Amino acid sequence: MSQSTLLLVEVGVLLLALGLLSRLANRFGISAIPLFLVAGLAFGHGGALPLSASEEFFHTGSEIGVILLLLLLGLEYTAGELVQSLSRSRMAGLLDACLNALPGAAFALLLGWGPVAAVALAGVTWVSSSGVIAGMLRDLGRLGNRETPTILSVLVIEDLAMAFYLPVLAAVVVGAGLVQGLTTLVIAAAAVVAILYLALRHGRVVSSLFSASHPESLLLGVLGLTILVAGLAQQVNVSAAVGAFLVGIALSGQVAHAAEELLTPLRDLFAAIFFVFFGLATDPADILPVLVPAAVLAVASIATKVLTGYLAAKRAGMGIPGRWRTGLALTPRGEFSIVIAGLAVGAGVEPQLAPLATAYVLITVVAGPLLSRIPDSQWFRAAVRRRGDALRAAAR
Repeated sequence: MSQSTLLLVEVGVLLLALGLLSRLANRFGISAIPLFLVAGLAFGHGGALPLSASEEFFHTGSEIGVILLLLLLGLEYTAGELVQSLSRSRMAGLLDACLNALPGAAFALLLGWGPVAAVALAGVTWVSSSGVIAGMLRDLGRLGNRETPTILSVLVIEDLAMAFYLPVLAAVVVGAGLVQGLTTLVIAAAAVVAILYLALRHGRVVSSLFSASHPESLLLGVLGLTILVAGLAQQVNVSAAVGAFLVGIALSGQVAHAAEELLTPLRDLFAAIFFVFFGLATDPADILPVLVPAAVLAVASIATKVLTGYLAAKRAGMGIPGRWRTGLALTPRGEFSIVIAGLAVGAGVEPQLAPLATAYVLITVVAGPLLSRIPDSQWFRAAVRRRGDALRAAAR
């Protein structure tokens, strides 16, 4: 069999398998991310059916997947919403960073991986998965709940913080000096501020480059602009993902809405390839030694994320059920955690970081939707009522 034929067969088999896994996940009401990671492990180095001819294809596809993930994430927010979220929930964002980045950093240092791995693992445990959480809220019928704006505010702040964190991480993992690191951060900050300014003041001008009524030109134009900006961002040591995120923010109105509808299927395709490639690059045998540490880290960081959401919802005036729903909804980690781990491992940081991150994301993505159903259970509601009755009795 020729190399090109083998490539087509491998890609076809894997995409077909992903389609079946996605349908299975949808049937059971769970995220498909853990199944995609497991598929990558099965077909990757050390897996049951290792693929060879298609590895380069999936590597390129995974890079496009990251760009599309962040572009679509940016399209969900306007610059005004970002500014409003920052002003309304800045304390919740700071609390979120402190409570959830510190466990990852401390864990890496306890394992003896060093400060660079600590910076990377801090990001892995810090950021929740916007994609998984949005789907979870939709599946649970909570998009109209009072606590949902608080959840979204925390996610928006985390996503925006990544625009500053990823360039710093990129500079750290390549061993850049203090001057180069500060230069990278200044460039990233300037890019974020400039694009936010353009989006706030001149968003219509940027959006006028495209026509919402012409799908073909809109698809090609937005995709081309995004990949171009992502490439230029990477050229100046700013993450390509951040560049894509900022393009999404800059687009507004009907253009943003139409682009989101057109690009969502592409995003789903290449995002699946992204998660599969991360699994392909990880040897399943490497996961076993870090499975217990990953479970310990997952338990610790799930607890800190629940505390983050609980306190943020309490500050927003939510009742006890809403506080628990907020905290438990924020527990899944996903796309950003994998991006961060991939960036660090690709630069030669601690090799065990990849299998640890894979196991960690698997645990949190599976546990998150299950935990989020607890506040809707009868025993939980009964416990809340009993506690409320006890507090009222004590007040009398």
